[in-house]
Amino acid sequence: MEWIKSMSITGGAAFGAALILSVLLGFILLPILRHFKLGQPIKAEALAWHKTKEGTPTMGGLSFVTAFLLCTAGYAVFLGVKGRGRELIPFALVVLFAVGNSAIGFIDDYCKLIRKSNDGLSALQKLLLQLVLTGAFIAMMRATGNLETALRLPFADDKWIELSWFAYPVYLIVITGFINATNLTDGVDGLASSVCAVECAFIVLYCFVKGDTDVCVLSAALLGCMIGFLVFNHNPAQMFMGDTGSLFLGGVLMGCAVMTGELLLFLLAGFVFVMDMLTSLLQTASYKLRHKRIFPIAPIHHSFEQWGWSENQIVALFSGVTLLLCAAAYFGI
Repeated sequence: MEWIKSMSITGGAAFGAALILSVLLGFILLPILRHFKLGQPIKAEALAWHKTKEGTPTMGGLSFVTAFLLCTAGYAVFLGVKGRGRELIPFALVVLFAVGNSAIGFIDDYCKLIRKSNDGLSALQKLLLQLVLTGAFIAMMRATGNLETALRLPFADDKWIELSWFAYPVYLIVITGFINATNLTDGVDGLASSVCAVECAFIVLYCFVKGDTDVCVLSAALLGCMIGFLVFNHNPAQMFMGDTGSLFLGGVLMGCAVMTGELLLFLLAGFVFVMDMLTSLLQTASYKLRHKRIFPIAPIHHSFEQWGWSENQIVALFSGVTLLLCAAAYFGI
């Protein structure tokens, strides 16, 4: 079919360009970060073997954020030349939303580097900024007719649940929570990059099933960026993405979920991110209420380290679980 051929070319171009650009920009950025000694500070209470990572260049997410922007800008110009610029409104809003989250992460990373500690923005400051940004994104998507108040139920024969006005706080809480979950998952070399890459591959497959070229470009570009960044982020990592990168990932993934109206399906595919956050919340609640810990350390990927798993084994496990979740989500399309 002609649309499949067109989407394959467009998505393939976005993936290939993002992969090449993220690698090239990574090679350019890495010596700059090292020259200015923009190394990651490590918490005093961190796992002992993580102290050896102190000083590893951070804010490496700038490389793939830039690569992603160049690829999506190229696609926007392509549509503009073809006279289809009006179709870009939700696409552009998602890109701006992801960049806004990256900007919050950049401020946090910058504050940590200036203070030479792991204390950047306070949790409240970061949360308030995220809520304002997410609220503005939801409002703009709704105002432009690109946000539904009904959620599609996976595995339910195309049934939808109408939330009416209640949809807006649901979107606000879920989107902000998921973005923070991607941030928490970035605690082991290559973990967030690998899990995100698997979910992106699923979203690309979803787009071919549904015929959604715009979301295909977004997810294919992010997939290329993640694979390119793993050149520098696999264990032992040469640089970290920092909050600059990890918050960006969540912004793109949640933006794609809103564009497609598949919030629940994409949450299932990315449940490893959610699981990492839930273990942290459960740990905190348990300690405050019972003065007992459920896990040796939270989020859960650090507990696996305590149990003797290597970082590569943890990445393989979490990526494998994400692959299984994506396979399950496929049957819910």
